[in-house]
Amino acid sequence: MRRQYRAAGLTEAELAADPYGQFARWFADAVRATGGGAITEPNAMVLSTAGADGVPTSRTVLLKGYDQRGFVFFSNYGSSKARDLAANPRASLLFPWHPIARQVIVGGTVERVSAEETAAYFHSRPHGSQLGAWASEQSRVVGSRGELEARYAELATRWPEGTHVPVPPSWGGYRLEALSVEFWQGRENRLHDRLRYVRGDGRWVVERLAP
Repeated sequence: MRRQYRAAGLTEAELAADPYGQFARWFADAVRATGGGAITEPNAMVLSTAGADGVPTSRTVLLKGYDQRGFVFFSNYGSSKARDLAANPRASLLFPWHPIARQVIVGGTVERVSAEETAAYFHSRPHGSQLGAWASEQSRVVGSRGELEARYAELATRWPEGTHVPVPPSWGGYRLEALSVEFWQGRENRLHDRLRYVRGDGRWVVERLAP
């Protein structure tokens, strides 16, 4: 189970001035790869957190926005990830773009986005997804699938299609501010290119890591 990567390399000279600019370039490439079916959800990322006990947990979430302030995702504030972040507001993101022999690893600090930003995103979601945010107490044990569906049906009666669904008080966004961002490009003979931006003294420094 070994694949020989034959993709073009990544050099320091071609990098953007900061990791957000470089991410924008690679994310655009990943989006283009959806056209041929190589990547189905380029904004899918693995979020890894650890709580006060130091035990790491990973799960896949969706990137919902990024800019010079960081990378944004949304969650129930009672979920396992939210409990971890309340105790230890640091996390890692991994974008696994395997079909194009690339991955991006982001490490940094996490904080909640504003209520206004949460509301703007919540009301851009499909009606069913808005109800789903109310129906699911994420990461809690439920007795059955039927219990979850009954809760959803109750909410659909309360707020039918076309009505205004308020933002759940236990749901909202997080922004990860990057302190390091590694761009990994698969190369032949496992001599991969690994270029990492590290934040220090108000500027970004680029390091090349051995594969």
